[in-house]
Amino acid sequence: MERCKTAIRIGIRLAMAVVVFVAFMGSFVTPTYAATDLKEATFCSFVIPPEFIPGEEKGLFINKNHPMESSSIMYSSYDNGADVALTNRQKAEQKEQGIIPPQDETQNLTKDIYQETIAAAYNSAYGEDVGYTVSSFNRITVDGYPGYKIVGTYQASDEEVVHQTVYMLLSRYRTFTVTYQRAEDDDCEEFFEESAATIHVGA
Repeated sequence: MERCKTAIRIGIRLAMAVVVFVAFMGSFVTPTYAATDLKEATFCSFVIPPEFIPGEEKGLFINKNHPMESSSIMYSSYDNGADVALTNRQKAEQKEQGIIPPQDETQNLTKDIYQETIAAAYNSAYGEDVGYTVSSFNRITVDGYPGYKIVGTYQASDEEVVHQTVYMLLSRYRTFTVTYQRAEDDDCEEFFEESAATIHVGA
């Protein structure tokens, strides 16, 4: 019975993680004018450790010993919808009509904005305050593309502390996100570090 309860909690944790990150990227990376100082990219690649297999959701990889091991890797690519270049005249016409989309703000992401947004999403998804906290928020560059490495934790009632490391990489039209997530007792940090070291972005 206890093993069954653990499996259910792990399944919920994985599902919540997917829902929260899709919601976050869907709200933060909305259709916008592209950030013109970013290079274009068409792909993000990285090596999935052999200990992980495809999950049911697209881009989700779960520990092959799931559900007893709850570690997971999630990959997402979000298009900001700005790959159609507008002339100054078209922009002016849209402005007159009041339909100019905002600028792409991913380059202006801060620790406070990220923590507040993700915390609210998790609290809403779980129906309680799970104490999502960012412990590390660093700007990084991968293959000439800027981004962020974000380390955080959260804990729902009757569950272990969940550790997350998020790599968010920015290009002119696409934002790539790789998320490594594990429970407190999952022994997979070395696998995650080896996988993260293989992340590449290119056109």
